Amino acid sequence: MTLVIFICVLFGGLAIGLPVAYSLILTGVALMYQLDFFDAQIVAQNLLNGADSFPLMAVPFFMLAGAIMNAGGLSQRIVDLALALVGHIKGGLGYVTILAACILASLSGSAAADAAALSALLVPMMMKAGHSKGRSGGLVASSGIIALVIPPSIGLVIIGVTGNISITRLFMAGIFPGILMGLSLCVTWWLLSRKENIQPLPRIERSVVLKTVLESFWALMLPVIIIVGLRFGVFTPTEAGVVAAVYALLVATCIYRELRLPELYLVFLDSAKMSAMVMFLVAAALVSGWMITIAGLPQQVTAIVEPFKDSPILLMLVIAGLVLVIGTAMDMIPIILILIPVLLPSIVAAGIDPVYFGIVFMLACSIGLITPPVGAVLNVVAGVTRARMVDLIVGVWPFLIAQCVTLILLILFPQLVLTPLKWIMD
Repeated sequence: MTLVIFICVLFGGLAIGLPVAYSLILTGVALMYQLDFFDAQIVAQNLLNGADSFPLMAVPFFMLAGAIMNAGGLSQRIVDLALALVGHIKGGLGYVTILAACILASLSGSAAADAAALSALLVPMMMKAGHSKGRSGGLVASSGIIALVIPPSIGLVIIGVTGNISITRLFMAGIFPGILMGLSLCVTWWLLSRKENIQPLPRIERSVVLKTVLESFWALMLPVIIIVGLRFGVFTPTEAGVVAAVYALLVATCIYRELRLPELYLVFLDSAKMSAMVMFLVAAALVSGWMITIAGLPQQVTAIVEPFKDSPILLMLVIAGLVLVIGTAMDMIPIILILIPVLLPSIVAAGIDPVYFGIVFMLACSIGLITPPVGAVLNVVAGVTRARMVDLIVGVWPFLIAQCVTLILLILFPQLVLTPLKWIMD
């Protein structure tokens, strides 16, 4: 009965247009009434406790860093570098998009920010070269979600906080799967582009390539600083967010000098709005999360998945399928906040590494961002490029399949996540 009330109130609230945060609070209140101990002070206390998290402070700082990079010229230089390196290959602009997305992913941690930057910079170039707007936008969208797996991923921070999993280990574990996502897109683009009669861009002279590499040096140093600093314990993931924001600010204002004071105010304002939304979501999730624990929902879910307990691969396939289905209608952060507390006990009981589970869960969530009908990243690309959603849905399907294949590979072969993590951390 408790599980039925949880599902009906949560999705009922979403169905009538209630914001996700308020639906989560309403779910917690409904469970309180069902257990007959409603107390408004408990709701208020859990809201405060939900936002009072030191690791969670990494989220606004990484959001700020991503916004500064887009406004301060760092993203443009990453795209210029990718153009200089692989732009002359047949179908080169597609590889430029994927390479730039992988590099930007290691800078911002935000799929929406990366997709917006790449859409504005590369989709017009791809259309001018002869690629369709739908396919170009679909590639940008499917490349943008790599930012949610490669560190510093905002989604992995929220998974770490919600599930009490080491954020540093999640970051390190996401490196190889993120690269694998990029490789799968490269293979898919190669299969598609070899059938197109599009002339590649002219090869750039070596002197120009060298100049581009030197100009992008300061932008490329940021992921190196973050990964090395985390690996050797120089700073925590939260402190890494601060380092990223301050470094991006210094590079954008003092070295590249493309970010002026009036623009800086707007960057801070937009980042503050986005951070407030995420923090309120997390705070609201603690209300329902606390009640989920009190009501014993994790135990009920564990009992439901008991038949899959002896087969970790089958259990992960079922969970990934569940996340993919929910991801067609719900955004990433609510999925994390709702499902992680419910599923994690079952994962631990089945003997599955929580870090590995976090990476697979994050990849499944990221695929939901390019899956119709909601597809948040698809909507970002559509807004920036003014493309029709129908064209983007048609264009993204080959790349969506490629990302699903990557997800299945990670489930069938957990060592694709665990072995590189062991190499990095040991």
